[in-house]
Amino acid sequence: MADARSPDLPVCKISLSINGERQKFTLHPWTTLLDLLRGPLELSGTKKGCDHGQCGACTVLVDGERINSCLKLAVSLDGAGIITIEGLGSPNGLHPMQETFVEHDAYQCGYCTPGQICSAVALVKEGHARSRAEIRELMSGNLCRCGAYTNIADAIEEVMDTQRIRPVKEAAE
Repeated sequence: MADARSPDLPVCKISLSINGERQKFTLHPWTTLLDLLRGPLELSGTKKGCDHGQCGACTVLVDGERINSCLKLAVSLDGAGIITIEGLGSPNGLHPMQETFVEHDAYQCGYCTPGQICSAVALVKEGHARSRAEIRELMSGNLCRCGAYTNIADAIEEVMDTQRIRPVKEAAE
């Protein structure tokens, strides 16, 4: 791959806040946010699954909204605030959603977990889910090949409950 500063290839200069730290970048205009995060920034928590926006493994928060980072060109986000799984919490102070995912075993292999957690954080913030069926529908863009969906929904419901967002409990799935 050619160097981003190569005179024969176009580059763009942008500034992003990544996990609370403002950074400047010179990059090719075709660089996706996912490739920027996993490449030069070495933030490997965000996973490259399908690279087509179909699995949700690359979900991050951009100005508080969940997006598939594999579909977003980094240059289109100049000035934005990006939060990855690494920016949600730390080993000594997990985000409440991370804590409940651990408590409910809402992961198996763990590959999809960072995207699931980022998406779940945004789902709670959006405030649209009022039932388990709505949680499942609003999380449908995040696939789990291990099938931990029940535990994922349990974790999200617990966070919603602690924030006094009362999902309607439904019969066992």
